[in-house]
Amino acid sequence: MQRALLSLALVCSMLLAGCFGDGAGTVEDENISSIWESYERVDAQSHDLEANFVTVDLRTNQSTNTTWAVFDATYGGNCCEHYLATSIEGQIMNIGGEYPVYSADRGHEWDTYIPGALPDAQCRTFIPTNPGQEGLGEGSIVQATNGDIISMSWYPYVGGDLKLDKFYALLYDESEGEWTWCYNRITEPFYDRSWQVEVVGPISSSLGNGEWASIVVSNFWHQTQNAGGQISVDGLNYYPFQFPDRSGGDPSIELDLDFTADDLPAYWDVNKPHKEMRAFPVPSGGLLFPSYYSNGNAAYMDTTLSWNELEVQFPSEYCQIDRAGALHCVSNSGTSFTHYMSTDGAITWSNYTYTLGETASLIEEWEFQANGELDLFVLNVRYQSTEGPDVDTVYHVRGYSEDMTPDTLTYIGLGDLDSTSGAGNDIRFDFASLGILNDGGVVVAYHDSTDPDPLFAVELELPN
Repeated sequence: MQRALLSLALVCSMLLAGCFGDGAGTVEDENISSIWESYERVDAQSHDLEANFVTVDLRTNQSTNTTWAVFDATYGGNCCEHYLATSIEGQIMNIGGEYPVYSADRGHEWDTYIPGALPDAQCRTFIPTNPGQEGLGEGSIVQATNGDIISMSWYPYVGGDLKLDKFYALLYDESEGEWTWCYNRITEPFYDRSWQVEVVGPISSSLGNGEWASIVVSNFWHQTQNAGGQISVDGLNYYPFQFPDRSGGDPSIELDLDFTADDLPAYWDVNKPHKEMRAFPVPSGGLLFPSYYSNGNAAYMDTTLSWNELEVQFPSEYCQIDRAGALHCVSNSGTSFTHYMSTDGAITWSNYTYTLGETASLIEEWEFQANGELDLFVLNVRYQSTEGPDVDTVYHVRGYSEDMTPDTLTYIGLGDLDSTSGAGNDIRFDFASLGILNDGGVVVAYHDSTDPDPLFAVELELPN
């Protein structure tokens, strides 16, 4: 009953809220048909909690309410964040908290993988959390380009007086159809939320061989000290590695990044790491860190897990290759964002700039993702409003290959809560998180006054 009342309150609130921000008028253009005419609900079954969010058709300047399913921290999150991803099978995956939580039916039924005792002698079977310590874990998850799901969970200061950080590798083996896990002891005194990415193989290295390698870096070390992280060729046993010196000196390499003529599998639309990884996998093998060196060149980890310098200048360090082979990069300056796209391997770039308008005073968090199969680009921005609270927004660009202009803007949630990332803050929303389902529906994290912890929403109505 409480959820039903909350759902009704959300609907009423959004109906009364009207529109705000750029393009939020109600003027109709008689020469352009509204995108709402083609909208239909793709999930006939109702959810426990649904909300109507104001959506603006940016081509006609009309606004309406679209329906989204809403989920709280009990669906894989924690006090401050969700780490969302999707799979080509249509799963929603979340490891904002201790364990991977996933749903194959748009959030109606959920499963949780909780590590248990394993017979494998190489992976010790410690209990991941102590009684009473639940809720401290946080991790990362992504589907690799062979169908495996690589994931990790970090537990800070669990273990009595020792208070050791604990790192648990979690792996779903597609060929075996089962999850396994392994405890890894790390040496850093403070690891923090991880970012995770696949190094496309086949890998042949001093650490061993594998179909791919997995890199996990610490949010804390990665951003402040350019330190390394952990790397694995089996998704279970991780070893420390270091990033190269930003001043250069690594072997130079040439790399063809034009994959538009290749028949890339669907995994390339879901294997994008969180933007804060500042890297993206390469279909021909390896991993690329755009704008890494101080001269603007990219760093490339090859399939031997060695570092190379690539003399290619990217417009941003935040980039992705999607299934269509298109390269997408996004840069942020002040309260504007520029989406760059290349279809010739980073030789030439098209671009579109998003200007959030006068009500945006500061960017809090943001994320993006492209889907080449659906010709869809999505930008999620959480910004500080001049009126006080933070505002969560999602832009849809449908048909980006023809026109990079966004066609809709959705205001996610009530936009009535001021939260800040980082430990010690009373109200926290630590990072943006986003995924795209294989039918084009968006899964996105947000935060408003309806819950003390961050929420996430799943899009239920899509253009036909």
